[in-house]
Parts: sequence; C-alpha cells; structure tokens
Amino acid sequence: MKILMVLTSHDRLGNTGKPTGFWLEEFAAPYYVFTDAGAEVTLASPKGGQPPIDPKSDEAGNQTEAMERFRKDPAAQKALATTQKLGDVKADGFDAIFYPGGHGPLWDLANDRNSIALIEGFYNAGKPVAAVCHGPAVLKEVTYQGQPIVKGKRVTGFTNSEEEAVQLTDVVPFLVEDELKRLGGHFEKAADWADFTVVDGRLITGQNPASSTSAAKQLLKLLQ
Repeated sequence: MKILMVLTSHDRLGNTGKPTGFWLEEFAAPYYVFTDAGAEVTLASPKGGQPPIDPKSDEAGNQTEAMERFRKDPAAQKALATTQKLGDVKADGFDAIFYPGGHGPLWDLANDRNSIALIEGFYNAGKPVAAVCHGPAVLKEVTYQGQPIVKGKRVTGFTNSEEEAVQLTDVVPFLVEDELKRLGGHFEKAADWADFTVVDGRLITGQNPASSTSAAKQLLKLLQ
C-alpha cells in the first residue's frame, strides 16, 4: 500500500506579511494513521524540500498526540524535510493521494498544473483522492469526464464560519465552502471545529484539523 501525501510550498498569508503553510496536525495525524497500518508514505510539494509549517498550527494550544510523536521522530522529520518535487511524481505506483490543509494550498496547489494532473491521474485510474480542511481547495480546477470533479458529489472542507472565526475571510483568495458549492458540490458540514468527514465514492474530504484522523482512516478503509 503506497500513499502519496502532497503539501503546500506557499508560506505567505496573502498580503498580511504573516507566515502560513500547512497545518501540522493535518500532516502528522494522517501520516501516522498510514504508517501504523503498514503503508509506505511518499511526501511531495511543488518546490520539493522542506514545506513551510504554519507557525500557528504549532502553538501550545494546538498540540496533539500525533504532533508530539512527530517531534520525537527523526525519520518522519527527515521525510518532511526532503519532500520530492511535485513535477517529478507520477500517479503510477501509488494507491491513493492525500492532501493536508493549512492556508498555503489556497495559493499554490489550488492552481498547480502538476497537482491537478496528478489528482486526475489518480481518479481516472480508480484510485481514491482525499483532502482535509483547506486541502479540498486543490480540487478547484480538477475535472472528471469534462466536469468539475466535485460536481454532484457530497463534499466538505473548511467552512465559511470557521474561516470567519479565524478572521481570514477577507485575506484568503477564495472560501473553500463557497468554491466547492460554486463547482456544483453538495457541501455538507458539522458544527465548527467538529470532526466531520464525507466519503462519496473515491472522493474523501474532511472539514477541519479535527477531521484529519477520520479522513485518513476512511482512505485506508477504501484501500483495504
């Protein structure tokens, strides 16, 4: 079982001058769900190398077991520091693809031609595609049989009210909830910050950081 995890390379939060990147829990929790199940995990990002961790995700109040474990895991840290360049990765040889969120993907992966082609490659080959929180933004330009991949499908992602709660509604280039609806997705959501994951066929989406583990477990379920 081989799983490709794709992380953002984007480290600037719009024009605020503040840093962003990927959300650490959304990488760490799925990473250990996969590796504990015996999966071989490959990490990639648009620029390769160390992807930027959103410093907010590593604040004291946001610590989780998976993040603690990552901090004591030199092998996982090394894997993260040496991600492959996205343009060098092919869908062949992998069984599934998973996108952690954080705000970074809104700026790079949402419009990245290599990422779009990869997702289409996986999906067309009958392989599952999973994304959590802001991760579903990567589906924005992805098509399947000439239509947006999310059209007519049940999906979730970081909600408008959650974006409002972190006061970034006017900073982000688009709102995940609005965009998925615009593309014809049937957007579903739970209460803000609740664990909520939606599976529609081979497409798996999680609402927020709390949904990272459940989204990863649902992906494993599809693969087993």
